[in-house]
Amino acid sequence: MKLHILSPEKILYKGTAEMVLLPGLQGAFTILERHAPIISGLNKGNIIYRNEGKEVSLHIDGGFVEAKNNEVTICVE
Repeated sequence: MKLHILSPEKILYKGTAEMVLLPGLQGAFTILERHAPIISGLNKGNIIYRNEGKEVSLHIDGGFVEAKNNEVTICVE
């Protein structure tokens, strides 16, 4: 799936991902390929995404995520 992680200052990541683990407002959740459409707020914590078997962790102070049509967009503080 396509993944975009954006901050007010710059694009933090633009590429593909096999999975994304997010610190949701009501607990952590994972987005996989062909996930149902979702919009959610994010708490302070770590975003973890996997691409080609390599996991990357990114600390955030909050934000929100939208997933639809196999594309995930995350806006972070």
